[in-house]
Amino acid sequence: MLRLLSLLQTHRYWPGGELADRLEVSARTLRRDVERLRDLGYQVDAVRGVAGGYQLRAGGAMAPLLLTDEEAVAVAVALRGAAGTAAGVGGGPDWALQALTKVVGLMPPLLRRQMDAVRSQTDTPAPWSGAPVLDAAVLSALAQACRDTEPLRFDYAARDAEPSHRWVEPHRLVALGRRWYLVAYDRDRQDWRTFRVDRVTAPEPTGQRFRPRDLPGGDAVEFVRAGIRRAQPHHEVRVTIEAPVDEVVAAVGRWGRVTPEGVGCRLEMEVDSLGWPLMVLGEVGADFHVESPPELADAVAEVAARFARAAG
Repeated sequence: MLRLLSLLQTHRYWPGGELADRLEVSARTLRRDVERLRDLGYQVDAVRGVAGGYQLRAGGAMAPLLLTDEEAVAVAVALRGAAGTAAGVGGGPDWALQALTKVVGLMPPLLRRQMDAVRSQTDTPAPWSGAPVLDAAVLSALAQACRDTEPLRFDYAARDAEPSHRWVEPHRLVALGRRWYLVAYDRDRQDWRTFRVDRVTAPEPTGQRFRPRDLPGGDAVEFVRAGIRRAQPHHEVRVTIEAPVDEVVAAVGRWGRVTPEGVGCRLEMEVDSLGWPLMVLGEVGADFHVESPPELADAVAEVAARFARAAG
């Protein structure tokens, strides 16, 4: 199949006999393989008769690279994250967005539908700040259930709790901080819940439909943020730094938002621990002013005193 696709992607017209000889297969096998390519979404034109042959329609092919459904979704998610990061810096080329558009446009319809589900059913504050390693098949299943208003069953391992089986009405996916979350109405508990996607396993679509409920507050991102604040220590860091935007972006990567501010820039981060912003500020190596939280200013003073003692 790969050899056939590689030959067809030259976009020349291949007589059926010549193509079969090159592949060392029978004419019947060649016809069957062409049909398999068509089933995958590749547009192969055929001419019947003695001088018949095959040609891949211009603009209808992608590179001869085979991906599983999970790998294809993972590529789309990674490109989407890169596009969000590039857009957050401002003024840069939308190379990741262009690549995402090309990948989605050239993939077979079945995989394109899964990619579109993840893209259309996810809320992300700008810029997107990354996500942990998770199961792309799970992410795809959750996205499609959100889009299709389909009840979903899955196993969930909450923090410091026994694994449980959940039956929910999925609402939206949210990429926030370093994690992905599912906002859903839990039918068994009769209340809205937030689920970390990396803790979801074995999602089972039910094939049913439900009438969407109104999310309290109406904003899925704020709903997740409020839940995080209640569940664990959380710090919203804001610091002005006397350094160029690109230098700060190089130090913080996807884990913060950097915007121009005066002669330097402003860094905003949402973190569970203050150790990461301290490391970023040390890496930048420029003067800065802590706007919030006060705990970060105290941590800076403590580290400064420790370094001063070490220097003698």
